[in-house]
Amino acid sequence: MSLTRIDAYEVFYSANGFSPRIALKGAGNYIGMLVFLPNGTTLPADTVTKGQVVLYYCLDHYHNAIDLLRNEKPMYLFYNGSGPSFENGIKTMIEKVGEGEIVPPG
Repeated sequence: MSLTRIDAYEVFYSANGFSPRIALKGAGNYIGMLVFLPNGTTLPADTVTKGQVVLYYCLDHYHNAIDLLRNEKPMYLFYNGSGPSFENGIKTMIEKVGEGEIVPPG
């Protein structure tokens, strides 16, 4: 499994029919893109394009993904390959039970 730490992200919420996207960065470089297509759309296979992992999700999953990126640390991008038999996504690492939410000061 290819596992890459996510250090930062950028949200693209464009007009004119472009799908919402979240670009993922690791060590200062773009490492992947989460693309959210309309619910009910047949999702294309996840892939690697120009050295970046591209993962496809239904739009219903947008809030879950952005919530993980906003609130969990550390976060990782994992990619096992293209096609229906490969699991790909974003993930946390082991956390202690009862650790609670991170609340920024101030």
